[in-house]
Amino acid sequence: MALYQDLPVFRDVYRLTLRINVLTQGFTREFKYTLGQDMKRDCLWLLRSIYRVNRSRDKAPLLDAFLDDFELLKLEVRLCCDLKLLSLKQQAELIELMDTISKQITGWRNASLNA
Repeated sequence: MALYQDLPVFRDVYRLTLRINVLTQGFTREFKYTLGQDMKRDCLWLLRSIYRVNRSRDKAPLLDAFLDDFELLKLEVRLCCDLKLLSLKQQAELIELMDTISKQITGWRNASLNA
C-alpha cells in the first residue's frame, strides 16, 4: 500500500484544494463566507477521504462516497461561474483538474471491485 500523500490522485486533489483556496479569496464578501467556505471545507473533506480510502480494505464504498462528495464540489464550481464569481478560464482550469481526479477515482474504484 502506497502512502496516501504519494498517490497521484492525492496530489491532484491537493492542487485543487490550493487553487480553490486562492480563487475564493477574490469572492465578494457575500459569497466568500458562505459558498467559498463550503468549497474549501469540501476540498478538505476530499483530502481526508483519500487518506481513508487508502488505508481501508474495502475501498469501493468509500470511493463511491468520494464521488458523491466530489459531484457536489463540481456543482459548487458551476454555481460560482453562473454567479460570475469565477471567470470561464478559471472554471475551465478547475474542470480540467476535476476531470483528471474523477478519472483516477473511477479507475481506482473499478480496480478495487475487480480485485
